[in-house]
Amino acid sequence: MSENRWWRGAVIYQIYPRSFQDSNGDGVGDLPGIIERLDYVAGLGVDAIWVSPFFKSPMADFGYDVSDYRAVDPMFGTLADFDRLVAEAHRRGLKVMIDQVMSHTSAEHQWFLESRESRENPKSDWYVWADPREDGSPPNNWQSIFGGPAWRWEPRRRQYYLHNFLDSQPDLNFHNPEVPAAMLENLKFWLRRGIDGVRLDAINFCFHDRLLRDNPAKPEDERTGRGFSPDNPYAYQYHWYNNTQPENLAFIEQVRRVLDDYPNVVALGEISSEDSLATMAEYVGEGRLHMAYSFELLTEEYRAAHIRDTVDALERQMPHGWPCWTISNHDVARVVTRWGGQDASPRLATLLSAMVCSLRGSVCVYQGEELGLPEAGVPYEALRDPFGIAFWPNFKGRDGCRTPMPWRDSPDGGFSTGTPWLPVPPEHLRLAVSHQDADPRSPLNGFRRFLRWRHEQPALRWGEIRFLTLPEPVLAFTRQLNGQTVLAAFNLGSKPQRVALPLRGDLHALEEHGLDPGRLESGTLILPGHGALFASVS
Repeated sequence: MSENRWWRGAVIYQIYPRSFQDSNGDGVGDLPGIIERLDYVAGLGVDAIWVSPFFKSPMADFGYDVSDYRAVDPMFGTLADFDRLVAEAHRRGLKVMIDQVMSHTSAEHQWFLESRESRENPKSDWYVWADPREDGSPPNNWQSIFGGPAWRWEPRRRQYYLHNFLDSQPDLNFHNPEVPAAMLENLKFWLRRGIDGVRLDAINFCFHDRLLRDNPAKPEDERTGRGFSPDNPYAYQYHWYNNTQPENLAFIEQVRRVLDDYPNVVALGEISSEDSLATMAEYVGEGRLHMAYSFELLTEEYRAAHIRDTVDALERQMPHGWPCWTISNHDVARVVTRWGGQDASPRLATLLSAMVCSLRGSVCVYQGEELGLPEAGVPYEALRDPFGIAFWPNFKGRDGCRTPMPWRDSPDGGFSTGTPWLPVPPEHLRLAVSHQDADPRSPLNGFRRFLRWRHEQPALRWGEIRFLTLPEPVLAFTRQLNGQTVLAAFNLGSKPQRVALPLRGDLHALEEHGLDPGRLESGTLILPGHGALFASVS
């Protein structure tokens, strides 16, 4: 691929800075800590890092509530530290992507502090304000993702303001042209500092329905999804009017025009809508986002058919766009627990990483995924996530996937010389980097070997994809590029599988990929539990 398409087929390593490495002993990870660990990251074989928010923030939602878009929060360091991070990453051949949180700000942002004071001030129309109904209730039935009405009363204006997330995260009014213009200027600030890409948080939430129409009710049997179980009223509605409005397309085209002034910079959109695959297909392409990802593979549904049907559906809707896939991030339970249960085999971690890195598209992997970290059990008294505190015990929130990286087997995991902001669970210490480095069969070394091997397989990085229909729990597909065809087959289960392979041609197994290898016998595919087979097809 040419340099201006470095992101196609790239493996992007997400760093949650609070939990990666603490350099000053305050118990919170920081930018200098990330710099300390860049050799480790580069040694994984990934292409880029995505650093979750490090901007100035009161940390009600741990950085996704921004109070100053152009400042580094002091707990993470300084702008000079960020510039050094970019330079040191580039020196190691790593691209740098950062979050841009555009749909909302912190309630402590200066814009909101001014906007809430009156209905006449210069920022009065920068947020979504609405009069109450005659009985004083909110203007419509919209619900917040974090539970309860998406409106909060502001006595200074005697109006409600919209918050699709926490009530300390007021939504900006993108219908006011000054707002998108200001957000684009904030984006340029970071582009001028040499970043290689942006991950656009909740990018389909920028615009709301001008008429503030009620969302229709959702039938009980459809109230499912990422953290939106029936105990969360957010699940009770079709979210047709509080996000994914037609006007948003023009805005993402503005974003793309800004990015096009900075060579080789990529935009990755996070999409969560009623039909996320359709929205991805609409948002990605010429003049719009370079790529996008959604939450279809971040749910608890773990079947070969689900993965196959999800990827196939997007391929049909977005034949000329470029997807991005992820099976873990800072918002969902860690994948080996979510898909493998509490007693998942360490080999499952390597298999799942290889599987997602073999799909057509780019890939985001979340820190600790390469170690096979399970979801941490965080006791209620140690919870920090407001989402989990509100919905305990039915939903324990996101702290279980945000605990600090275990670098060595010590009480603090080598993360901090102080008290970590979240406890390091004992079960993670057994999977510390220091242990896994020395074990050639560890998930960490399996991850490294697979990415090194994948780098030498152009078809796996850029080729077209075609699925084979095989019985559960086997997932199989071919990747084809410039006459090279590679078969990829994965046993998602723990027991050995034998299946007839409906594929013509001569197959020659490809080795050294870091997984428990399967084999072929007279047209039969034989896979060990959590094993895989890669073969060239001629």
